[in-house]
Amino acid sequence: MVQLRELDVRQILRDGGMPFQLIMDTFANLQPGEGVRLHAIFEPKPLMRQLADRGFEHTARRLADDDWEIDFVPAPTQEEAEQEALWPDPVWNLDLTDLPPPEPMERILARLEMMDSGEVMFALLNREPVFLFNELKERGHEWVGNFDETGKVYRIMIRATPSDSACART
Repeated sequence: MVQLRELDVRQILRDGGMPFQLIMDTFANLQPGEGVRLHAIFEPKPLMRQLADRGFEHTARRLADDDWEIDFVPAPTQEEAEQEALWPDPVWNLDLTDLPPPEPMERILARLEMMDSGEVMFALLNREPVFLFNELKERGHEWVGNFDETGKVYRIMIRATPSDSACART
C-alpha cells in the first residue's frame, strides 16, 4: 500500500500564487513507494502529464467546483508489471492461521494435488512455512510469500507447475 503525503495548495492558488516549485520539491523528497495527495482548486492537467513522464500515475476526484483531490502514486516498474502478469488470480484461498503444524502444510499439499498446472492458490499461515518450501521445490511448484504488515501472518501464493519448470522464490 502506497503512503500518501498530503499537499494542499488551494489557498496558494486562490491568492494568485504559483505552487509549482513547492509541488516539485515535495515529489523530490518522497521516499521509495510514497505518493502525494494534492488538493487544488482545478484539475492540473499539465502537472499530471509532467508527473506521468516522471513515473507517477494519478487519480483525480472533483469534490466541488473549486476543490480537486488528485492522488499521485508511483507507477509499477516494468519488472513489477511483468511479475504481476505472470501470476493469475488465485483459484483457491485458504486461511490456515488457526491450525497447528503440520496441518497447514498437509492441507496445502493435498490441495495442490487436485489443482491443474498453472492454477494458483493463496494461503494465510500463522508462521513462515520453511518445511513447506522444500516440499514445493521437490514437487516443482512456484511460490512467492511474505509476512503481512503486522508480521504475524505469512501470505503465500503457490502456482501448480510441472516439475521440469520449477522455480522457487521467497
